[in-house]
Amino acid sequence: MRSHGIEPNNYTYPFVLKACAGMGDLNLGQTVHGSVTKLGFCGDAHVLHATIHMYCSCRNGIEFAEKLFDEMPKTNSVSWSTMIGGYVRWGMSSEAIKLFRRMQNIGPRPDEITMVMVLSACADLGALELGRWAHAYIDKEKFEMRPELSNALIDMFAKCGDVDSALRLFDKMPERKRSVVSWTSVIFGMALHGRGLEAVSLFEEMTRNGVVPDDVAFIGLLTACSHSGLVEDGKRYFDSMVNDYGIRPRIEHYGCMVDLLSRAGLVNEAVEFIDKMPVAPNPIIWRSLISACRAQDQLNLGERITKDLISNEPMHEANYVLLSGIYAKMSNWQKKTTVREEMGKKGIRKIPGCTMIELDNGIYEFVAGDKSHGEYRKIYEMVDEMEKKIRGAGYVVTTKNVLLDIEEEDKEGAVNKHSEKLAIAFGLMKTSPGSTIRIVKNLRVCDDCHSATKLISVIYKRDIVVRDRNRFHHFKDGLCSCNDFW
Repeated sequence: MRSHGIEPNNYTYPFVLKACAGMGDLNLGQTVHGSVTKLGFCGDAHVLHATIHMYCSCRNGIEFAEKLFDEMPKTNSVSWSTMIGGYVRWGMSSEAIKLFRRMQNIGPRPDEITMVMVLSACADLGALELGRWAHAYIDKEKFEMRPELSNALIDMFAKCGDVDSALRLFDKMPERKRSVVSWTSVIFGMALHGRGLEAVSLFEEMTRNGVVPDDVAFIGLLTACSHSGLVEDGKRYFDSMVNDYGIRPRIEHYGCMVDLLSRAGLVNEAVEFIDKMPVAPNPIIWRSLISACRAQDQLNLGERITKDLISNEPMHEANYVLLSGIYAKMSNWQKKTTVREEMGKKGIRKIPGCTMIELDNGIYEFVAGDKSHGEYRKIYEMVDEMEKKIRGAGYVVTTKNVLLDIEEEDKEGAVNKHSEKLAIAFGLMKTSPGSTIRIVKNLRVCDDCHSATKLISVIYKRDIVVRDRNRFHHFKDGLCSCNDFW
């Protein structure tokens, strides 16, 4: 078009910018933006919205989007929704919520698209209180419950630990509006909550209703089998996916199968499965197997695989942490120290464990040994009280995951100040007796905190819902929904 001497106008640029967004090409998008500026179309609302959308769709483009958004002379629901969606897209859900609160104060009325983005942010953060408020707002404003909005609500409730509300919303949806996305959202929710048999039952109901499962639905189904120890069911559904539905397995499906076998302690079978895979295993698959090797005391195999992984991924901190953990379990403190020194030389730092709790429309974050909170002294007093009470109920500190060559008494002090215990203590302080405590952790829950939380749920008569990196744990009356299988 340009080579023919035809100049683009304010109708051309939005489509060109959408193309750049689809490609995720920041450099090309900036070039087009420069052309927009040169030809004087920056004041056109449609062009400006398309430019913000382009920056929000490109990695490292969010700062440019922020600048344009803040400089807009007049905003509307489209510009606010675009910016909120950009934050969600790049894992900046806290910023998305902050912007939404700002929109409530000074911006236009949120529309359906805005609420879908807000619900996605709530799902990412595990912010159930805000998600429930959003649900009430949707009902109050009488938004049309289109499938996209219904699916976002189901996904939010499932990922925020209230899977029963997700199921109730799903049941209220007219059958004609239930897409494969709707079914998959609730199946995934059941999977993450360890309700594998219910997830399998929903999958069977979906197929009986004539909804054809896609590859994503099978990832949810296989995840359910993995998290509930349904090994034979998982194998059968994997074969059915290929033979009955003609779906070519992706690396995620193979990863689910390795995870299924690894969690069940079938390390040798998992190794055989990997050897027969027609695609090269990715690091996630290898790390699942390494964790299984450590759990099943096949430490030499785990050491060999981890060293191979480090040679291929020399800058990934998780590989070094896994190898360090293997050496700690071997009580080989010399090699463990060498691994940590190697990390230091390369400037690699272990991701710190952190736990979030949502209270009174605020999100509070804790790290192990945290003293940044204004009430940290009271929080530590509550932690000490918790420990005394659960010790009286038979609790014994589990220190096998403390990867340090220190005295046992010091190890006990280390696990006592883990981030999830601090968050639970804060929840006990700030919530009414009998109410449910919900926390979100960025890493896997350790064995000690898992054991301690079971007893805390009995002594304080609380339901405690913990969302970790892998799944949900619902602690009630001294038991966990995972059946100690995670």
